Amino acid sequence: MLISQIKDASGKIIVAAREDGSEARAVNNAESVYALAMEAANGGKSLADVIAAHGYGEAVDLEKAYSEGRFLPPITHLDPAHLHLTGTGLTHLGSAATRDSMHKKTSEASDDTLTDSMKMFKMGLENGKPKAGEKGVQPEWFYKGNGHVSAAPGAALVSPSFALDGGEEPEMAGIYVISDKGEPVRIGFAVSNEFSDHVTERINYLYLAHSKLRPASFGPEIRVGAPPSDIRGTSRILRDGKVIFEKPFVSGEDNMSHTFANLEYHHFKYGLFRVPGEVHVHMFGTATLSFADGIKTEAGDVFEIEAGGFGLPLRNPLKVAEEETITVRQI
Repeated sequence: MLISQIKDASGKIIVAAREDGSEARAVNNAESVYALAMEAANGGKSLADVIAAHGYGEAVDLEKAYSEGRFLPPITHLDPAHLHLTGTGLTHLGSAATRDSMHKKTSEASDDTLTDSMKMFKMGLENGKPKAGEKGVQPEWFYKGNGHVSAAPGAALVSPSFALDGGEEPEMAGIYVISDKGEPVRIGFAVSNEFSDHVTERINYLYLAHSKLRPASFGPEIRVGAPPSDIRGTSRILRDGKVIFEKPFVSGEDNMSHTFANLEYHHFKYGLFRVPGEVHVHMFGTATLSFADGIKTEAGDVFEIEAGGFGLPLRNPLKVAEEETITVRQI
């Protein structure tokens, strides 16, 4: 099942659900995807059963809604501060070479000396897929922001004026709510663009945290349930309507050095991330970047990311914010 959120003419949320390849229909009496997910989480039910109990109403033309700019992120919280955007890197079998080339130490005495990136990747290869009942190695982790920087499908990804780069990262994102008992509950997975500043990151590895404090987008639809073990998609950039970059990407545990369960454990082991009622969008990494192929993005470029079985493509134009003067006022 694929679920999404759009706005009607009055701004009210319509929750749309469909099977892949079929027509979407509005879910009856659904305030939001969040409300349905919390109903399922607190009632011990599956989301599919909750939606079936609500029933379906009128057909929803998702393509038309997309063209009219009426898509919302596929899950939102009434208070955006309670939606967390986070992620992890060096999780995919092809990801280490790209990162290592960005962070290569010029002072290395020999090629036998591993960078921190390669050490982290090697740790994942050795113990990122633990046996049942065991805990694997913890991955790299980063924070992107909260719901205030969650860009809707079709909306601009805004790069701050001080940024040195605005580049896409095509990833799978896990979508979660925390039940009233403090239990993390997964809704499903969605395509995401973990938009980052790779030039800033390349200056010094310790700038990674700065480079990740950027908007992100995910959706337009959430694939409810467990993900396929082999996910294949395409990432492209369009400039003036013409494709200037296009490359396949892979995800799913067949193509990863960690299991999703191991990555989820190392995120939700922190009580901070098990606060009842909150939403988590956790991005699981990638091995494909246009930046690694020498692409320099420009304002007006359109990122397009899609994966088979995950619904409509995720599209976002790049916008650069105007420079701001920031001062701190003493009170």
